[in-house]
Amino acid sequence: MEAMRLNKFLAHCGVCSRREADKLIEQGKVKVNGFFPSPGQSVSAEDEITIGGKPVQGQKRTVVLAFYKPVGVTCTERDAHAEKVITDLIHYPIRVTYAGRLDKDSEGLLLLTNDGNLIQGMMKGSNRHEKEYVVKVDKEITPDFLSKMSEGVYLRDLNVKTRECELEKIGKYTFKIILTQGVNRQIRRMCAVFGYQVKNLKRVRVMHVTLGSLKPGEYFELPEEDVQKLYRDCGMSYKK
Repeated sequence: MEAMRLNKFLAHCGVCSRREADKLIEQGKVKVNGFFPSPGQSVSAEDEITIGGKPVQGQKRTVVLAFYKPVGVTCTERDAHAEKVITDLIHYPIRVTYAGRLDKDSEGLLLLTNDGNLIQGMMKGSNRHEKEYVVKVDKEITPDFLSKMSEGVYLRDLNVKTRECELEKIGKYTFKIILTQGVNRQIRRMCAVFGYQVKNLKRVRVMHVTLGSLKPGEYFELPEEDVQKLYRDCGMSYKK
């Protein structure tokens, strides 16, 4: 995880504001790896940080980030062959991992968290959690296309039939689709069965969390009430 200034790190961990962090540092109450930090020192999640001799507990708290993954970014943390990966854009003091991929050519909402159990709960197919997408294709959308897509599509190369889903035409070449499963490159494969090629694919919602006003490459930490709802909807208890 990329390093950041100590005061910003403490603020991200929910310990205090940056200004308050500066005061604690000046008062000699903060140590990094057993030493008093220098002004403006940078730290990362790998450093051992204490305040008054006690470890910074914020590093261990549960966090969920909403991230707008741009086109061209690969959903992986390390890949020598990828031009750009998730960790090139997410600079956060707490190590987080994504829940549910978006392929390199797609964009939109990606949820990241440091709780592996929550990731499993969100990705579990039997939970039928909704994911909503806006899709632009290369040909005019017909009622027949919408009807057949919504009924579920047999994908010969995977030997699987997709679940029934909701579709809505929102433009001559654009439609919204809500899926409750996560087959690899599912929408692109479904469209190809009917001779359509996806030109642009954007995920705008995961469960109750929406992309909102986020711009490509931006992210924010979900407020506690949204995190609690994610846990409830996954049938899990929430622990700070």
